[in-house]
Amino acid sequence: GGSPLLHITREQATALQAELNRQHPGGPGFHVVAGMRFAPPLIADVVPEVGAFTHQLIGVILSPQYSPIIMSGYVRTLEDAVAALPGGELKIAGDWHLEPLFLQALAERIQQALGRFPPELRERVPVLLTAHSMPKRVIEQEPDYINNLKETAAAVARLVGLPPERWMFCYQSAGHTPELRVAGHTHVLIAPVQFLADHLEILYDIEIGAREQAEGVGIQFARTESLNTSPLFIKALAAVVQQTMG
Repeated sequence: GGSPLLHITREQATALQAELNRQHPGGPGFHVVAGMRFAPPLIADVVPEVGAFTHQLIGVILSPQYSPIIMSGYVRTLEDAVAALPGGELKIAGDWHLEPLFLQALAERIQQALGRFPPELRERVPVLLTAHSMPKRVIEQEPDYINNLKETAAAVARLVGLPPERWMFCYQSAGHTPELRVAGHTHVLIAPVQFLADHLEILYDIEIGAREQAEGVGIQFARTESLNTSPLFIKALAAVVQQTMG
């Protein structure tokens, strides 16, 4: 039981470190660690670990679409931790919801999932590009964040070659499968565009909750594999780091 998120995030950090050092042979070397805000390993505890290697730190919040309401706490926690380091310097990546390698990684997962459908369905199964449900205040106060999510979905759909009538951006709690059944569809592919690793919202809300709803109205359900340590995704993170370095 429990969420695999921490384990996967640490694997992502290890893979990112290897990728950055592969891209910069002979350099001083990159040291990448995972830090959490509310549970160990806490950001305040891992920043000194990185500070033992360098006074120049780069923070990448693992949310491609940036929400000040949701993410500002991570920024403050990072800034406070780095401020406690003698001579510590911090750069934090901005939103990276249209990073080309990130979009390619999502598109690859969708293409892989579509490839598992029978040939007669592959070119017509509807694709729901999803994000987690938002508090009303976030939707009202942060239209840019919502637009980021929609822009990611639209860009990925273009990369995959999905015509507009074949895909939809929606929130995971919206429950669109009954209307798909009414429209005559018998299959659906769910493709999260916001989550970067398996965790409870993927493994329970989608894999169990959404699947039960779909199958309850007679629709066969599939979802894309999470990015986790996809080589393309790790290259995307490396690109974000390098852009932040300037």
